Amino acid sequence: MVNTSYVVEPLGNKHGRAAFVCGIAALDDYLKHRASQEVKRDVARVFVLTQQHSLAILGYYTLSATSITPDGLPQEVVKRLPRYPSLPALLIGRLAVDQHYQGQGMGRRLLLSALRRSLNLRSELGFIAVIVDAKDDAARTFYERYDFHLFVDNPYRLYIPMGTIAQIFPT
Repeated sequence: MVNTSYVVEPLGNKHGRAAFVCGIAALDDYLKHRASQEVKRDVARVFVLTQQHSLAILGYYTLSATSITPDGLPQEVVKRLPRYPSLPALLIGRLAVDQHYQGQGMGRRLLLSALRRSLNLRSELGFIAVIVDAKDDAARTFYERYDFHLFVDNPYRLYIPMGTIAQIFPT
């Protein structure tokens, strides 16, 4: 068995985007045509998964700041939060794995990277949770396996509290 090392790093001009195909046209198009512009415009940060010493993209995710209204959260969560009309959160806007690497744990690797990065950002920026918008039932099930919870008003929007993320990565 070959021990392959993987790297998650910010998207750069050096990375080979043209060959990336995850099977969802909108996610493929985003990486190939819009990701760099969104980074330049400070709309999102894009992180890519590669094998060490390779520029081929195996997968990617995006992070950006967002806000959520407490209305979508369960009452037991809301009662512990400040009474603000909106609350800060971090959004994993996109997460995709190239078709050649699907089913090999790359989605898990990307998600854990995003969660660890969110925990590191926590010392610099306040936010209560990481949010995802699942594309379909399979994506929703994937996130639920990592302790993401559904918003009460949207069956495809999920969140994981920062406290839960801190338990995943104890210091």
